[in-house]
Amino acid sequence: MPKQEPPLADAGVDGSAVACCAPLACEPLPEREAVELAPLFKAIADPVRLRLLSLIACHEGGEACVCDLTAVFDLTPPTISHHLKVLRQAGLIGSERRGTWVYYRVNSGVLARMSALIGPV
Repeated sequence: MPKQEPPLADAGVDGSAVACCAPLACEPLPEREAVELAPLFKAIADPVRLRLLSLIACHEGGEACVCDLTAVFDLTPPTISHHLKVLRQAGLIGSERRGTWVYYRVNSGVLARMSALIGPV
């Protein structure tokens, strides 16, 4: 049975995706939005998590098996699992168990919201 992704509100995202975010260059970020977005940026502020997110996003088909991800790092599987959990709890990735393996995919709506905030006008 597929694992349910947290609703966007639970992931620190209000669900209105890109339309909600005025780029920082246009207007100051409201406090409420800063509070919602800070955990997302904090989750990718770690080099391992940033690389994991990149590997998942660039993987063929837009999803990657945990077995593909652990082979890239000189870290223990529990450490990789911890980093994946942080990304999943922030709402940046979703996961689905298939047999003995877990497959991860990027939550493109959340990344689009983050990108809209820091992207050019």
